[in-house]
Amino acid sequence: MCDMIDSQSAEKISRMKKLRRTLSESFGRIGDLLESTNYVFSFQICVTKMSTRNCQGMDSVIKPLDTIPEDKKVRVQRTQSSFDPFEKPTNQVKRVHSENNACINFKTSSAGKESPKVRRHSSPSSPTSPKFGKADSYEKLEKLGEGSYATVYKGKSKVNGKLVALKVIRLQEEEGTPFTAIREASLLKGLKHANIVLLHDIIHTKETLTLVFEYVHTDLCQYMDKHPGGLHPENVKLFLFQLLRGLSYIHQRYILHRDLKPQNLLISDTGELKLADFGLARAKSVPSHTYSNEVVTLWYRPPDVLLGSTEYSTCLDMWGVGCIFVEMIQGVAAFPGMKDIQDQLERIFLVLGTPNEDTWPGVHSLPHFKPERFTQYGPKNLRQAWNKLSCVNHAEDLASKLLQCFPKNRLSAQAALSHEYFSDLPPRLWELTDMSSIFTVPNVRLQPETGESMRAFGKNNSYGKGVSNSKH
Repeated sequence: MCDMIDSQSAEKISRMKKLRRTLSESFGRIGDLLESTNYVFSFQICVTKMSTRNCQGMDSVIKPLDTIPEDKKVRVQRTQSSFDPFEKPTNQVKRVHSENNACINFKTSSAGKESPKVRRHSSPSSPTSPKFGKADSYEKLEKLGEGSYATVYKGKSKVNGKLVALKVIRLQEEEGTPFTAIREASLLKGLKHANIVLLHDIIHTKETLTLVFEYVHTDLCQYMDKHPGGLHPENVKLFLFQLLRGLSYIHQRYILHRDLKPQNLLISDTGELKLADFGLARAKSVPSHTYSNEVVTLWYRPPDVLLGSTEYSTCLDMWGVGCIFVEMIQGVAAFPGMKDIQDQLERIFLVLGTPNEDTWPGVHSLPHFKPERFTQYGPKNLRQAWNKLSCVNHAEDLASKLLQCFPKNRLSAQAALSHEYFSDLPPRLWELTDMSSIFTVPNVRLQPETGESMRAFGKNNSYGKGVSNSKH
C-alpha cells in the first residue's frame, strides 16, 4: 500500500515538474515577444503599494470618473488602490507612431508569426539597450519650467534621438500621485489630434511619474512677448483657427480644458498650435456636474465662474478663447485684473456692461453677485476698448460673440469655425482629418511678424496674396 502511495506521489511530482517547465517556457516566450517590441507599458499609478490582481477589464476604468454613472462610481484614494487606471490588456493596446511620436506601432501578433524586423529592433542579445517606458531611455537636456507638483525638462530619446518634453511629477509617499497627473494622462491617452500635444510615453518609478510629450519649442505667451504690439492679423487667424479646431475636437468628446491661457498653447517652429497642460481638464458627462470654480488664471476666467458659479459647460473654454483672440490682435491682455476678483469683474463690466436679470437670467442667484458692490456700466462696442479689432474684417463681431457674460450666449467652438471671420481661408481646411496639420494645405503658412504688421495690413487683404515661407 505504501509503495502504491509512493508511486502515485512520484507520478504527481513528475507531472508537476513537467507542468512547471511548460509554463516557464511559455512565459519565457511571452517575455521575449514583449521585449522584442519594446513594449514596456505596465504602469502602476495612484499608489505606493499596488496589487496586481483584478487587472482584467481595465478598459472600463480608463474613463475619468465624471463619465461614470453615480451608482457605478469607483472610489479612488490616493494612498491605496487595487486597480491600474491606465493599463489595458495587451491584445487591446495600439501605440501610435508618427514623425513626432516616440512610441511604436504594435499589434499583438498571433503565435508563430513573429516579424524578423521586430526581432532585429530589440535583440535579446542586447539587454542593456534603451527601451521606451524606461527611465533611462531619455536624457534630460535643460530645465524648461517648474510648478507646484512637477518640473518640465527638455529631453532627448536615446531610442530614436528625437527631442521630447519630460514632465516629471514628484510622488509623495504619504499623498500618492497628484490627481491632476492622473487626470492629464488618462485624458491625453485618448486624444489624437494635430492641435493637441501628443503624449508619447509614461514612466513610473517609486519617486516620480514622468509624462513624455512631443517637444514644442515655444508657447503663445512667449511668442507674443517676442512680437509685442499685436500679431500679424493673418497669423492671428491661423492660430485662432487651430485653437478652435482643437477645442471642437475635445468638446465633441465631452472634455473641458478649463485652463485656457497663452502659456498653455504651444507653438511649433512651423506655426502649429497645440493645446497643452490638461491637468485641470475634466471629462463632462450629461447632465452637467458641479466643478470647482478655482480654475483658469484670473485674466481668462469668465464672469460666471468669478461670481461663484460651479455649473458650467464648454462655454467656460469659449470665454478664454475670446480673451486670447483679443490679446493676439491688440497686443495686451483683454482684462488684466491687478488686485482681486472684484477688480477683475469691474474690468469686464466696464466693457460689456454690468449684468442684470434682463441681460443675464439668473445672475442674481449666483453666490458672489451683489448688485450694490458694482458700478453700473452700460455695454460698449468692443472697438472702443480694443481699437485694433476695427482693422480686421469681422474680428469685432466674432470677439463679441465669444465674450458674452451670459454663458449660454457664447459661441461654441464648432460654430466659431464657421464664422465669417474665417471666410477667406482655403475651404480644404474644413476637410482635414484630425491628425492632419493645417499647414499641409497649399499656401497656408505663417506671415513674418513685424512691429508694423497692423499698419501694413489692409482691410481687403485676401488670404494667400504675397505669402512668404518664413519661420518666426
